[in-house]
Amino acid sequence: MAQSTETTDWVSRFADEVIEESERRAPGKPVVVASGLSPSGPIHLGNLREVMTPHLVADEIRRRGYQVRHLISWDDYDRYRKVPNGVAGVDPSWAEHIGKPLTSVPAPKGSAHANWAEHFKAAMIESLAEMGVEFDGISQTAQYTSGVYREQVLHAMRHRGEIDAVLAQYRTKAKPAQGAHKKQQSQKPVDAAEVEAAEGSGAAAEDDGSSGSAGYFPYKPYCGQCEKDLTTVTSYDDDTTELSYVCDACGFSESVLLSEFNRGKLVWKVDWPMRWAYEGVVFEPSGVDHSSPGSSFQVGGQIVGIFGGKQPIGPMYAFVGISGMAKMSSSRGGVPTPADALKIMEPQLLRWLYARRRPNQSFKIAFDQEIQRLYDEWDKLDAKVAEGAALPADVAAHSRAVRTAGGELPRTPRPMPYRTLASVADITAGHQDQALRILSEFDPASPLASLDEVRPRLDKAEAWINTQVPADQRTIVRDEPDAELLKSLDEQGQGSLRLLLDGLDSHWSLDGLSHLVYGVPKVQAGFSADATPKELPAEIKSDQRKFFALLYHLLVGRDTGPRLPTLLLAVGQDRVRRLLGE
Repeated sequence: MAQSTETTDWVSRFADEVIEESERRAPGKPVVVASGLSPSGPIHLGNLREVMTPHLVADEIRRRGYQVRHLISWDDYDRYRKVPNGVAGVDPSWAEHIGKPLTSVPAPKGSAHANWAEHFKAAMIESLAEMGVEFDGISQTAQYTSGVYREQVLHAMRHRGEIDAVLAQYRTKAKPAQGAHKKQQSQKPVDAAEVEAAEGSGAAAEDDGSSGSAGYFPYKPYCGQCEKDLTTVTSYDDDTTELSYVCDACGFSESVLLSEFNRGKLVWKVDWPMRWAYEGVVFEPSGVDHSSPGSSFQVGGQIVGIFGGKQPIGPMYAFVGISGMAKMSSSRGGVPTPADALKIMEPQLLRWLYARRRPNQSFKIAFDQEIQRLYDEWDKLDAKVAEGAALPADVAAHSRAVRTAGGELPRTPRPMPYRTLASVADITAGHQDQALRILSEFDPASPLASLDEVRPRLDKAEAWINTQVPADQRTIVRDEPDAELLKSLDEQGQGSLRLLLDGLDSHWSLDGLSHLVYGVPKVQAGFSADATPKELPAEIKSDQRKFFALLYHLLVGRDTGPRLPTLLLAVGQDRVRRLLGE
């Protein structure tokens, strides 16, 4: 029975619908949800939504005790379309492979994998394992070349007239992906990373078959000589299944029996609905490039009946944007991958970003300073859930982030604030003993015994500092006091430093130093260090900013830096006293 929409999140609502639809279509059988990924290059964070949406729904169905299969179709028998920019180990010579199946293209130089498709699949498989995503992977190369789809291919050829009639309704219409992007651009500015993250499988742009003097054919052979799909079917006999083709690239031609031939595939707009019917897919989301009028998802809904199946239910998913990666995008030629994100954030945080937003809501994944705010937000939610004070939808999103039906994801035993760990990693520049000393002083009542207690979060924060923070924004503590600045201080400046230095011993902890640095300007103005903002004049904020800027200049020679309590602990009390002129 469906649950109340007032108390359930979007995942639960979709799970209700999918279970109901699955029971109607195939009672008593496992529920089938699906994703499709093309390993034509790095599989990025926009593509991850193609996996996370059905994963979260499948996992909810598993939690309810149902059997469910999450299929990921690796579209590795798609044609190689272009040489992507900025991929290590790849040069313009790879252009000679355009038109071949992805599994027939050499992997980038230095790769341990057998071919192009396996190279990019491997990185995604590793990331999905870290995120706790359970799935059944299906190689379309294996399916086609082993003859698994033979009957479906022959069926499509027998019904090519019906397929052609459906596709003919849309051939004069605008290309869906371009239309989708134009519509989006008219609503709001879209950065390059956002557009690229929205694009799905390269298969979405594939043609819908060849029409020539011999008629329409929904099947493309790969050439027996050059392996490319630049072929034209010149004749086909339904009774004998004899198919003749010529390669427009190298001139090779041959006649084969399609009932025995396995070196080719159905064109995308026929291939996708064929698979829906073959696998019995009940739920599959689609990106904007598949969901516009006249696109493969809409056309597939009409073609799937020819194969005796039904179109899956499922939402169109929106953009996944990236903040802080503009420079890396232009140099690498693409937006970051899940592996890139998992280097700087724990899998729980990445899962939460996808779980807390409905599929039709766009969101951004932070690679810049915003990641610190996101982590603060996550830690607050974590605390609220533990206290039983979080809203039901937030509790659901949190639960989907930290565990799957198979159990809890590994987590950091003692999750100190990410911004704190990042500051320590920044200041210590990878010096483990120094990092342990600083972190153990954060809470003197319960000192850290080992850095393992704050891993893997510490490692993620250190990776963020080392890979995402520009060199000119890194923190370098001064070697010697700024004698000139110290000498130029007026009475108020000297007094503020004296108040701070006098309080260091008794406030040497994260909370204590926070109280101290915010309290100095209050005490100087004649108020208690514990006075609340409501009890203070507005100018106190200005005094605090001025005091903070003075400390930053004396400690790191800049106007800003890591949070002062963290910075003071990291520098160490003796060195702080020396740099502040004591």
